[in-house]
Amino acid sequence: MEPEPYDLVITNGVCVTATDVAALDVAVKDEKIVLLAPSGSLGSAKAKRMLDAEGGYVMPGGIDCHVHLQEPSMFGKGSSADSYETGTRSAIAGGNTTIVTFAPQQKHLDSVLQALETTHQLAKDNCYCDYGFHLLVSNPCAKALSEFKQLASHEGVTSLKMLRDDEILSVLLTARQNRILTMIHAENGDVLNWLTDQLEAAKLFAPKYHSNSRPPVLESEATNRAIALSSLIANTPILLVHVSDPEAALRIRQAQTAGQPIFAETCPQYLFLTRDDLDKPGFEGAKCVCSPPPRNKEDQLAIWRGLKNGTFTVLSSDHCPFRFDDAETGKKTCVTHDHPVGRFRYIPNGLPGIETRLPLALSANKLALTKFVEVTSTNAAKLYGLYPQKGSIIPGVSDADLVVFYPEGRLGKTEVSNSMLHHDCDYTPYEGRVVDNWPRYTILRGNVVWDRDGGGIVGPKGYGKFVKRGQSSLAGVWDTLDENGAFDLEAL
Repeated sequence: MEPEPYDLVITNGVCVTATDVAALDVAVKDEKIVLLAPSGSLGSAKAKRMLDAEGGYVMPGGIDCHVHLQEPSMFGKGSSADSYETGTRSAIAGGNTTIVTFAPQQKHLDSVLQALETTHQLAKDNCYCDYGFHLLVSNPCAKALSEFKQLASHEGVTSLKMLRDDEILSVLLTARQNRILTMIHAENGDVLNWLTDQLEAAKLFAPKYHSNSRPPVLESEATNRAIALSSLIANTPILLVHVSDPEAALRIRQAQTAGQPIFAETCPQYLFLTRDDLDKPGFEGAKCVCSPPPRNKEDQLAIWRGLKNGTFTVLSSDHCPFRFDDAETGKKTCVTHDHPVGRFRYIPNGLPGIETRLPLALSANKLALTKFVEVTSTNAAKLYGLYPQKGSIIPGVSDADLVVFYPEGRLGKTEVSNSMLHHDCDYTPYEGRVVDNWPRYTILRGNVVWDRDGGGIVGPKGYGKFVKRGQSSLAGVWDTLDENGAFDLEAL
């Protein structure tokens, strides 16, 4: 009796994981990786589909765990340009197979479970890639805190993000008790409000002054404070998101060296943009307004060093798109007759970037291939409770989630343009940037969903499914909880 054919075989590829680079063929059956074999040895295997990687890199699919899609307007008038359909469409075209977005609890709601259910309804049957959710906590009242246990034990949601300093301690403690990872946006809100008032009093309204209102010291001070509060609550693990400032990165590194469970994320905007990109004629600089703002060239080099030396656990996109030429829900909501270049304090903060994250970072040639996979896929899977189902290519264990790049030199120098992207935003901040590689195929659970030369988006909407996550398996995240035990007021 002949064995059943594989569903998919990829031959002649160079497989790259977070630890190894090897010339291997890959066989897929029933949505799982089932075999890795010496390169070329599966060329005659029976398979429903064969792909010849022609020497291109075969990597675990990108995992982008900082993505904003279809969120309600929570700050000013801006609202997301991307729905779950368009955002996940863009994700697979950029080599991503799993994303984690935010389920935002609005301030007037007393339930995080209600916010989660609302977000489920937006995503259900609309996604091209697999997905999970973080809770975005805006009202950590007693009822909301009591629901944290159910989030982790039944809903498969094991991470959350905080918005307000004055409520962080109750959230940290309750998250610790339920082994939920707390994500923190570290900027000093009181100081940035004061600086914004001062700038407006001086009639400095243009987009470039967004950078002046949020100088690096606001980030480094708030980072230090977050680390201190983590240590207060018996060394509760935290992830500092979208870090842009070298001084903040240094403080994170010091805490890590001291054995504290402090983890950090950075984003492409802090590797490829600078504050000069906000200083464009008229309102053009608003395209690059995000928080924290991009810094300078020297700071970019420091952030790259942090990725290389492990200060940063993950490289995420922080995809948060607003249409530029949109006065109703986009960047131009703050442009008026009295303020023709807008008012920077009201510019919706955020950039599109889910599709360009992998090609930009790979083409920069600044990270070892194994480190690239580590920070764009494997560490995210471990940190957010998806590993080894996601983020690896372990036979019999891992989902067949893969991205196949072109052989080196095949694509040539390619300029990024918004016309080639698949989001629902009318610009990319990386317009004109040159890359030398791009995902050729994206494979989700064994099915080719992106074929750049053979139809583009070829996977069906709705094939992406919700993935329940467990607690973090990344080394060092929950070790301190096991070592220190419960938070003890008498031990302070």
